[in-house]
Amino acid sequence: MTQNTSVGLTSALPQARAKIPRKALGLGSLLAVAIGLVVSQGVMVLMLQGAGIAGLGFIIPLGLAYLLALSYAFSFSELALMIPRAGSLSSYTEVAIGQFPAILATFSGYIVVAMFALSAELLLLDLIIEKVYPHALPSMTVAFGVLGLFTVLNLFNIDIFARLQSVLAVVMVVVLLLLGFSAVGHENAAPLTSLGLSLEGFNPMGFGVLALTALAIWGFVGAEFVCPLVEESRRPERNIPLSMIIGVSVIFFTISLYCLGALLMVPQEELASNGLPHYLFATAVFGETGQLLLVTAAITATCSTLNTSLAAIPRMLSGMAQNGQAFPCFKRLSKSTGAPWVAVLFVAAITGLPILLMGVDSINLLLIAAALAWLLAYIIVHVDVIVLRMRYPNLARPFRTPFYPLPQLFGIVGMFYAMWHASPSPELTVQIFTSAGVVLGIISLIAVLWIKLVMRKPLFTPEPIENALNPNND
Repeated sequence: MTQNTSVGLTSALPQARAKIPRKALGLGSLLAVAIGLVVSQGVMVLMLQGAGIAGLGFIIPLGLAYLLALSYAFSFSELALMIPRAGSLSSYTEVAIGQFPAILATFSGYIVVAMFALSAELLLLDLIIEKVYPHALPSMTVAFGVLGLFTVLNLFNIDIFARLQSVLAVVMVVVLLLLGFSAVGHENAAPLTSLGLSLEGFNPMGFGVLALTALAIWGFVGAEFVCPLVEESRRPERNIPLSMIIGVSVIFFTISLYCLGALLMVPQEELASNGLPHYLFATAVFGETGQLLLVTAAITATCSTLNTSLAAIPRMLSGMAQNGQAFPCFKRLSKSTGAPWVAVLFVAAITGLPILLMGVDSINLLLIAAALAWLLAYIIVHVDVIVLRMRYPNLARPFRTPFYPLPQLFGIVGMFYAMWHASPSPELTVQIFTSAGVVLGIISLIAVLWIKLVMRKPLFTPEPIENALNPNND
């Protein structure tokens, strides 16, 4: 999950603002945040499986996912600079379309994503360790061991990755580029012509590749984590949009080269069917050295992702509880460390639950269900922009979406299409929609009851925008 930028999200919260000097972040720092999602095993796996399913035709859903990412970058930029506070998705949505969509968008885009994606990351880590070091540890020892370790560290408010997040993101991009470039020039690489570069062989619709857009977009979600840094940024009106646009462009080039290299080195059917295609790729390019490189990258990526989520999401829950949008118990802070301990334990519990119930065979299901939840949040963001344009046409907007409302309409339609065709195979369809639907349905029911019975507010009545623009309302 985007979730790989602890500085980017936790700094959005009052407890963590003091860690970053005001106006200290330039374009380079924001760009590192925007590409932080590349620090993810889930991306490394899903992109290669997509390439295995569609071959060179995977460039079609990749390109569509890139355009959808640009559309959400435009929407988030407009909202973040129109309401230039270190808030979250909830802040924009409650003033656009009301409390229920605000709570649903925030839980869908972050808490549900954490539940599915973090579980998948831990399962992948356990699987890759078992692959490289067979029977060294009992099954799930690594997954639950790492989860337990970082839960304890966050209960003590210890963030060992905070100073390394940007470096780790850049290193992971370099690793993926290194694999791609090395494969293209490798002596054992298949000829480019064998991949169907001719018009006769290149049949992008042969596998219905447009239906792989939900899978492809997983490599592009999370660039919006620069938005909570708007108060800490130099020239935010320039650097916030530019960092997201450059970030998703770098990711598009990196993933494209990474997938091309894998197709040159590993049989397409093996990429599609293997649960660890990045292991096959790294081994094919670098041999046993590739195994060590991959294990190191996997441990770093998963630990960074998990640590970030356990640092950021509990504080988001704590902030929502302060605003009356979540259970009051999430406000509880440790007297000795200041950590939101109830929220930390809650996030750890929902991360561990799918591991217990589903196992390693459910990694793809978990990742695609997470993509569904994130796409729902992005659709709500596009709706926010359109509604606020109609309700407050004269409000100052330092960044205005180019060609408005076309990017928003394209984003809404494209993301609904991706959600509808989220499953890469018929046998997964029911499981994916059931998993995501049940969780989102429970959240929606709780949100309705909470808003009506506890907050005593209407579900879809927007909050006054003056409250969001007034910093004294933090």
